[in-house]
Amino acid sequence: MSDADGSGVTSFFAEYSTRALSAAVVVVATVVLLILGVLFPDSLAGTLADAITSRNTLASALRLSVPIAFAALGGIFSEKSGVINIGLEGLLIISAFTAVYVTDLTGGVWIGFGGGILASTLLALLFAIVTIEFRADQIIAGLAVWLIALGLAPFASQVIYGGPNTPTVASPGSISVPVLSEIPFFGALFSASPSVYLLFVAVAASWYVFERTAFGRWIRASGENPKALDTAGVNVSRVRYAAVLVSGVLAGIGGSALSLDLGQFTGNGPTMVNGKGFIAIVAYLFGNYNPIGAFFSTLLFAGLDAIQTVLQLEGIGLPRQLIRIIPFVVVIIVLALVGRTRIPEAAGDHYESGEE
Repeated sequence: MSDADGSGVTSFFAEYSTRALSAAVVVVATVVLLILGVLFPDSLAGTLADAITSRNTLASALRLSVPIAFAALGGIFSEKSGVINIGLEGLLIISAFTAVYVTDLTGGVWIGFGGGILASTLLALLFAIVTIEFRADQIIAGLAVWLIALGLAPFASQVIYGGPNTPTVASPGSISVPVLSEIPFFGALFSASPSVYLLFVAVAASWYVFERTAFGRWIRASGENPKALDTAGVNVSRVRYAAVLVSGVLAGIGGSALSLDLGQFTGNGPTMVNGKGFIAIVAYLFGNYNPIGAFFSTLLFAGLDAIQTVLQLEGIGLPRQLIRIIPFVVVIIVLALVGRTRIPEAAGDHYESGEE
């Protein structure tokens, strides 16, 4: 085996070990906490154990996971094709507002849902044209997408409704599976909004596309070795356009679900999206560009977010501001742990057919 091969194998096992160790630490810490919670039910450990094992916590974590996980799936498609899309936050914002506006305009929740997806896809198309056709810097273009949406959505709400927050509109409701929805804790999996079930399908479908289809192989080749893909007769630009548009569709589903599940768009400050697009980037990096890994990374953050909400209500003696930052501290730790994640070889690089 060559040194290069040996280095590659070493890097793979180092990367795998980091994630395996992180997962093991989380599992062991959770088990220890649950045991302490049983032994000392009136302590902080008892409060945390109750929060972790609550069906409401799982239900909340699933709901909070939806926009982040959909954006993460979109980011995987785009970045694995070689286009770094840090504008996911902007796609979530524009789709969240548009979904509520179209629902309010037409009275149809699913029409509004489609309107949000369309708005996100069109903004993703603009991003693709600027970065692929005109070869603009992908990071700057992604920031521009975010800033455009951050300013445009609240402004449109101000013009239309007289304020940054829209009025309340109809929500899709929830779907409950008889009998299964009554199961303690895990019953939350069988009594959720349609967007949660759609997320499960999207995660499985994304994994299938990357692992079992020609399109998935083209995306990977476009991000790793676009010259080889071009030599094989596949148009690299078309593959990248398709991947970025898919990212727009997926982020659009996440943004639409975020606002419609709540029945309102909130445009104050960083808007109701509040950094979820950037958390999505961390999720797919920690998941190593694997849709299933990205989903579980998202669920970890969302679970912590749900728990911190419970802790605020319980009043455990810590300032609410300190409790509120717990999920973001974990994100920083995760960022430190994913230092060995290998991004696609050609990510961020421009390519035109016929280049040498």
